[in-house]
Amino acid sequence: MTDGWTPDEMMTVAAARLLADGTVCFVGIGLPSTVANLARRLHAPRCVLIYESGCIGSKPRRLPLSIGDGELAETADAVVSVPEIFAYWLQAGRVDLGFLGAAQVDRFGNINTTVIGDYQAPATRLPGAGGAPEIAASAGEVFVVMRQTARAFVERCDFRTSVGFGDGPGDRQRLGLRGRGPTVVVTDLGVLRPDPDTSELVMVELHPGITEEVARASTGWPLVMAPSPGQTPPPTDEELAVLRALRAA
Repeated sequence: MTDGWTPDEMMTVAAARLLADGTVCFVGIGLPSTVANLARRLHAPRCVLIYESGCIGSKPRRLPLSIGDGELAETADAVVSVPEIFAYWLQAGRVDLGFLGAAQVDRFGNINTTVIGDYQAPATRLPGAGGAPEIAASAGEVFVVMRQTARAFVERCDFRTSVGFGDGPGDRQRLGLRGRGPTVVVTDLGVLRPDPDTSELVMVELHPGITEEVARASTGWPLVMAPSPGQTPPPTDEELAVLRALRAA
């Protein structure tokens, strides 16, 4: 707890601030859903939230437990089939932004939600891909939200579930991926963005109380810092109140 807020609350608020009003947003369950629904309550009421189950324009009164939560369908503008969500909306370029979480992310923004360890004999089997590979490939851009530790921020993912920038510049184009890929990664320590020349994630902003040394120690590759990283403004009383009410609902 720092000045009345937790690192997770700082991360959630920082990510929510980046979601512009009117954005068509494909939302994953968990942290991404919390972030998107917080933004919709605070400053982006016209944001269109799309869930993998086929719900378009969902306005849940509480955080959904899964993509199959009835709350999403009950509060949606429309419910369509899963193939339509992917073929007509996502792959056709009608989704501005995909919000994703991950168990691992590497220096080029590739993410792993499949296994930790060897695929044939994993130490941990994760929930799997779901729609993440298609979101990462086809959404206009991708925001990733996850806690930053050396175990999660790795030199190379144990399994590449969803492609960020592959092995570096030019890989997205070579693979025929239409979206811009991950444009920002928000963590409980700060904000990372891809370098325009190398595609490697660079720490451009630190949350209050976080030092460059802490960020580097929490990253499994030699983390590049921006020359003068900014500092994230702390959560306001309103942001905290709305976030806590959302989680308590």
